[in-house]
Amino acid sequence: MDTKRTGDGRVALAELAERWISREPDLLLHDQDGPRECLVRAGQLVVAHDSVEPAVDGLRRWVDAVEPAESSKLARIRLRAGARDRCVQLAADLADRVPVAANHVHLACPVLSGAPVMHGSPVMHGSPATNGQVGPLVPAPREEVWSPPVTVAVLDTGLEPHPWFTGRPWLSEWGLQPEVLDADGDAELDRQAGHGTFVTGVLVRHAPGVTVRHHRVLSSLGLADDVAVATALRSVRQRAAGRGEHIDVVLLGAGCRTADDRCPPLLAREVGRFTDAVVVAPAGNFGDTRPFWPAALPPVVAVGATDANGVPAGFSNRGSWVDAGAVGVDVASSFVRLSREPGVALGTEPRQYGTATWSGTSFAAPWIAAKVATLLHSGLSVTSAVANACGAYPFEG
Repeated sequence: MDTKRTGDGRVALAELAERWISREPDLLLHDQDGPRECLVRAGQLVVAHDSVEPAVDGLRRWVDAVEPAESSKLARIRLRAGARDRCVQLAADLADRVPVAANHVHLACPVLSGAPVMHGSPVMHGSPATNGQVGPLVPAPREEVWSPPVTVAVLDTGLEPHPWFTGRPWLSEWGLQPEVLDADGDAELDRQAGHGTFVTGVLVRHAPGVTVRHHRVLSSLGLADDVAVATALRSVRQRAAGRGEHIDVVLLGAGCRTADDRCPPLLAREVGRFTDAVVVAPAGNFGDTRPFWPAALPPVVAVGATDANGVPAGFSNRGSWVDAGAVGVDVASSFVRLSREPGVALGTEPRQYGTATWSGTSFAAPWIAAKVATLLHSGLSVTSAVANACGAYPFEG
């Protein structure tokens, strides 16, 4: 694949796929650099459990296996080797009759921003590299407890017991889901390691009294897919209901593009089931107007990134579907890294907590989620809170 990088932080999808393929060999880039470009899982289709039979009937000569997932009410159809690279076209051929789709890969939304490692690896305070000194780049958010609670579900890479969070009662109430920092054992932070901890820091800085419910769905490369995200959304909704809790805001850290520029049906279905919550998602970092899902769904608050002066960032997606904008350039927040001490065996390194700077629509989205949560805390309805937040922080891209 060709590798292309823009001058303003955007990274071509082809470059990302090329860098990830050794770790995730089922990645398939469809229509590279074309108008239908998207990243999918090769040889996989996804369908609702009640549509499996007609989907298999329509695809029978290409079907190798069907893997039902009862917990998420969907099924993954694995195609035979000869159809591995045709999954997008096969789904399109059948989509008018059966709600089947390719299994799209979702990307976290940081950008390359001054760090020597591709695609937004954060830099610790003191140096544009991960061996800089950890320092208090920003003060810790104050500790508050809102009553009644305003609960934000964060679907991301995990959450560390960072000092910003350890004094807050919600940290372990759903169980700890720490970050995976070095999944491949190469003694380096993975490219999106710490993303969820960073995002949560932005949220809590601007809404210190929120109750956070974290669910790990993204890998340390910042990747997930339709199956994983749909399953996570259902799991969060059901778990909250089982505990008698109400989710007020759902904050997603990633999204995807599709060949037909329509939202994957199962993703739209699961987002739509949060009927009394505000779903907030990053608009994506391709710097164009193609929709990024689920952000571009009408019920979702899609957030673009600006600089500190409110000027839209060159990397931020834009268009009529982007609902709000917030600072997403050189954002400072909580971060974690592995301490590289002499004589410490790989995989046993202590974790070191500090702050970092990072850029991307991933870090604008929690800012708007925090504003919505604060407005809900003040007594506004869901509709009014969204209207006020989007009206106060428009995206003029």
